[in-house]
Amino acid sequence: MLSKEKLARINELARKAKTVGLSDEERREQGELRAEYLVAFRKHFTDQLHTIKVIDRYGRDVTPEKLKASKKKRSLH
Repeated sequence: MLSKEKLARINELARKAKTVGLSDEERREQGELRAEYLVAFRKHFTDQLHTIKVIDRYGRDVTPEKLKASKKKRSLH
C-alpha cells in the first residue's frame, strides 16, 4: 500500500478541497496521488482474490473459471 505520509497528504488535500479549494498544482498532485493509490489498492485486492478457493457444500471446488485462469496466469510469471 501507499506510505502513511502519502495517505495523510491525500486526506489533507481532500479536506482542503472541501473547505478553501485547491490550486491547480494541488489538484494535479491530488490526481497523481489518487491514481497511485488506486493502482496499489487494485494490486492488493487482486492478491487477496488469488487466495480464495470456493467450495460448495458437497466439498467440490466451484471457484469461478475466470479466477482459476487468473491464478494460473499469475503463477506462470
